Amino acid sequence: MNQKDTEYLNLVLEPIRVCAKYKPKFGQGTKGDGLTLDQFQTLYQGDPFYNWFGLDNPMMYAAHKAAGGMTSVYRQIGIGCEKLFRTAIKDALELSESDVTWSYTVPLLGGKTRTLYLDGRIPLNKITDKKKRKRFLTWMKDPAAVIGVDANVFSTLTGTIFEVRQGYKSKDSKRQNADIANAATAYTKAYLPCAVILSTQIDNDILLRYRAEKWAVVTGIIGANNPQISTYDFMRDVVGYDLAEFFKRNSKTLRSEIDTVLRALLTPEAK
Repeated sequence: MNQKDTEYLNLVLEPIRVCAKYKPKFGQGTKGDGLTLDQFQTLYQGDPFYNWFGLDNPMMYAAHKAAGGMTSVYRQIGIGCEKLFRTAIKDALELSESDVTWSYTVPLLGGKTRTLYLDGRIPLNKITDKKKRKRFLTWMKDPAAVIGVDANVFSTLTGTIFEVRQGYKSKDSKRQNADIANAATAYTKAYLPCAVILSTQIDNDILLRYRAEKWAVVTGIIGANNPQISTYDFMRDVVGYDLAEFFKRNSKTLRSEIDTVLRALLTPEAK
């Protein structure tokens, strides 16, 4: 394994490994770690109703641990891949950490403010290699045309900001509305917003809504040979880093780590 693969792989695996230590809290508001199996059984055995039904069963604990842990696995994969994406575009386009980082501030009640962060940025004027800069600008024009960005608006854009997700199957309206607000802000800051989905798991209604709200969207399609719609074609042909090949090369390690986490989540702790 080369040094770059090792670095990138660690970015993905570090958050995932945290999932193996997940413990459910059972509504106890426990700070830090949740309840151990012994603590869970003490809690449920002390509740007459739960005790009558035998809900202190270690397998019930394992079920709770698995349910919360599965959500954590998806979330941590997303976090790791977000870090990987940002690092890959930084390295491939020779950008700085500040170049690939983007945030904006919104006012709150009482004179307070909140800073919101997106997952990556590519500012055109920071790409020093002229061929790479021209290639990226050409790519920006295509999805912008597909989602109907006015030519006058496009002429003001200075780059692209990215929101990275491992998948998007949830129809959480709060999340969608936040993303739509992010897109509106991106245009006011002269950036094209692009959602990068690493899998093919995105609800079609969500995909259509995001494009209607002027989000460029690329998904985890393999073999399309179209960087307008494929995350992996975009990374290979526009950014200059073959992300799909990275995942293929390291699939054995990735699968092994996930297997270890799942076994930990699906097994109740020993008493």
